Amino acid sequence: MAALRAHGALRMGGSLGLSVAGAESNVAIGLARLGHRVRWAGRVGADELGALVLRTLRAEGIDIGHAATDDAGRPTGLLLTEPRLGTLTRVSYYRAGSAGSALTPADVLPALAPETRILHLTGITPALSASAAETVLAAATAARDAGITVCLDVNYRSRLWTADRARAALRPMLAHTDLLVASEDELPLVLQRPAGGESEAVKSLLDAGVREVIVKRGAHGATVVSAEGTADRAARQVDAVDLVGAGDAFVAGYLSGLLDGADVPARLHRAVTTAAFAVATRGDWEGLPTRDELGLFDEPDGTTVR
Repeated sequence: MAALRAHGALRMGGSLGLSVAGAESNVAIGLARLGHRVRWAGRVGADELGALVLRTLRAEGIDIGHAATDDAGRPTGLLLTEPRLGTLTRVSYYRAGSAGSALTPADVLPALAPETRILHLTGITPALSASAAETVLAAATAARDAGITVCLDVNYRSRLWTADRARAALRPMLAHTDLLVASEDELPLVLQRPAGGESEAVKSLLDAGVREVIVKRGAHGATVVSAEGTADRAARQVDAVDLVGAGDAFVAGYLSGLLDGADVPARLHRAVTTAAFAVATRGDWEGLPTRDELGLFDEPDGTTVR
């Protein structure tokens, strides 16, 4: 979708910056910058904002051969962001009736080529419509059946749907999910019944067939739990500028490590590093690092790279 970013309160007017956004797009760009081959499947409107989305993805080296342009007059989805208090940002969505809300399995399933290793999905897409929810479940099912690792980031957006609707759509996906990513407050959205605590919640997810549960803790880092054990990683310490997109950057780093064959601690290290880049720069994806920039956080403060 397209993104309009305000420099202050929207009601006060002023200028807006135009870019693109979307959790899946952010992860795709993050992985492409780290040197991985990435394919994006989705639907945009036959309008200038749709052209911007496709142009941006193409410029980042992402395969958009399976991106569909809507032929029924539906517009490209839009979001507006406005800074309110420090790093607190308010987001408004305009996605009802958008091209993305008309997503169908026929738009996505052909993108699951034999060489595909990971399918990344989020809980945002199924919030858009019944057909979009059907598409996400169909893609997860087909990928799991084909031996493709399925990663699902809950990414709950209360302005798009209720917790009950989210639970009803996401719970059936667990049987087809290898990696589940969630913040601490999102875990209950994928549970069949209330759990006594985080450890019990994670155990129930592993029992449901999930291979790894990845819990994002923001400034406190992250935890990965699997049948092999638990691994924790503190966040990288940076001066926060913009928190939007940090979770997607984290996922991109984690999946990059997985694709490289790294163990869980190394994946977590890369994940918190890419997330730190996102937090330290403005925009959802603009500041994401290339592979040769991953070591910049290890340089002394004030260093100039010449």
